[in-house]
Amino acid sequence: MRYPILIEPGSADTAFGVAVPDLPGCFSAGDTLDEAIDAAREAAAAWIDAALDEARPLPPPSSLDAVRRLPDYAGWTVGVIELDDVLFDDTIERVNITLPRRVLRRLDDLARAEGQSRGAFIAHLTLSAHKTPEAGTP
Repeated sequence: MRYPILIEPGSADTAFGVAVPDLPGCFSAGDTLDEAIDAAREAAAAWIDAALDEARPLPPPSSLDAVRRLPDYAGWTVGVIELDDVLFDDTIERVNITLPRRVLRRLDDLARAEGQSRGAFIAHLTLSAHKTPEAGTP
């Protein structure tokens, strides 16, 4: 899926700023134009992931023409970021993993204590780990 972005010109002293106007509060920056666009892609992916986790609806992408006319961004350059379709896909997929028996037993005990299936508990752990500072996210 493609979302329009607006790029604030940078200079030798300031970074390039990037806004994703369809995703409220989604901003990023980078010292180079390439870094700024990459950061915008990461910020948009994190925004969408959080929205899906919270069961918030995702806004559809605006047209480039509509974004170009936004008065708060006069003089900014219009661009697009491409986001992986998997980011939007909550389809259940069967997987095969290999774990030591003792780890599998511990996993099953923990899942049972939480009232979850093995798969649901693995998903819960993965999503929880993704949101912790130790996992590299704010």
